[in-house]
Amino acid sequence: MSEALYPGMVAEGDDPAAPRRVRVERRDDRAVVTLDEPDRLNVLSAPLVRQLRHTLENLVSDSAIRAVVLTGSGPGFSAGGDLRMMRTAIERRYEAEGTADVWRWIRREFGGIARLIAGSDTIFVAALNGPAAGVGLAWALTCDITIASERAVIVPAFARLGLIPEVGTSWALTRRLGYQGALAYYLKGDHIDAETAQRLGLVQEVVAPDRLLEAADAWCSRVAALPAHAVAMAKPLLRTAADANWNDALTLEEFAEPTCFTTAAFADSVEGMLSGGTRTS
Repeated sequence: MSEALYPGMVAEGDDPAAPRRVRVERRDDRAVVTLDEPDRLNVLSAPLVRQLRHTLENLVSDSAIRAVVLTGSGPGFSAGGDLRMMRTAIERRYEAEGTADVWRWIRREFGGIARLIAGSDTIFVAALNGPAAGVGLAWALTCDITIASERAVIVPAFARLGLIPEVGTSWALTRRLGYQGALAYYLKGDHIDAETAQRLGLVQEVVAPDRLLEAADAWCSRVAALPAHAVAMAKPLLRTAADANWNDALTLEEFAEPTCFTTAAFADSVEGMLSGGTRTS
């Protein structure tokens, strides 16, 4: 699944003049990134994945962009991996580096995008406009906030294809559903509607389809309304605390908090509260 297996597809994804499969709209401190192959339900072809990775790399390196919305065009968010690419990988599994090529693509491209989302200071909001499956679902669950249209559906297609939860999905599911809940989700393979997904903690908000991007933009505005340093520091702190014991989480907070005291935003907030007669401690 690397350049050795798909040289033409990878080259197309890296070519600025190639047809765009990922659309980007920037506005002030935020951007909307849209997977844009609706006729294929935004399947994760090599060109689309490479274009998405380049797009996200540019956005997270831009300090002016504080929040990114990830969504899909047409009726679906993403149908997941490209079955035609999978078939080529099966046919050529004994050539070149065999499964190492598949591993390289999964780690560098699929996993690379997940690491960009999780590891950057930028807040990512997944806006599920329709069915989300496979790696597309994994990316959505990796985002910092996930919201859904009433038409969205969580599609657990892993077991049916003979695959396991991938690209961080096992981590996300066990933390939201627990071990037994995650295993039941995997074994049953039932589609999960938006309301049920919210009840299970897989999404944070469900809205009417025509309000999806408006709701995503409201989350971006919440980010913009807070001091930039606070949000940027809170994201890695909370992600780390999810896997830390209480004492380690407390220690992380104790090291991070003094930095906040040195910022102009905190000093201005304190002065404003004191001059207004408001006390918080």
